[in-house]
Amino acid sequence: LLESFFQKVLELKNVPRKGWKNKLEIKDVESVSDHSYSVAMMSMILSEIQGLNTEKIIKMALLHDLAESIVGDITPDENKNEKKINMENQAMKQILKKLPDNISRQYNTLWDDFQNNSSVEANLLHEIDKLEMAFQAKFYLDKGISRDELRSFFKTADNEIKNKQLRDILSGILE
Repeated sequence: LLESFFQKVLELKNVPRKGWKNKLEIKDVESVSDHSYSVAMMSMILSEIQGLNTEKIIKMALLHDLAESIVGDITPDENKNEKKINMENQAMKQILKKLPDNISRQYNTLWDDFQNNSSVEANLLHEIDKLEMAFQAKFYLDKGISRDELRSFFKTADNEIKNKQLRDILSGILE
């Protein structure tokens, strides 16, 4: 069973981030795995700085897109939020049942916390997810994609990030 769990983790390396691919028509886009690693690193540092439960947010960050190994990267304009959430919840149940019960329960709790945005760590993680997107947009800007083509990504981050420290970092990216 563990082998099939690890296989799902590895499959994220082959799931392209669709927003970049569809909106910018970039051939070689980051994978969901690339994105998740960056989000986990940012979460670790920012959680430490803000005095939150760093172990919790790292675990949550590593799990936050795991369902995409089954459902793929679903963009907001592709699917209504409720349908996307249901698909991802079903996929996570399927993935996590491959783990020992005590670990599966713990990760399901973290997944529910993230999905429901019911803790300060989950809230910060949702905003870090958008901050990482802004960093990736800046990366593509530096590679020659026009600011105009990237505007919707920057705008989404600007609209959704409320945490003061994250807003300060974002303003450095938007300059």
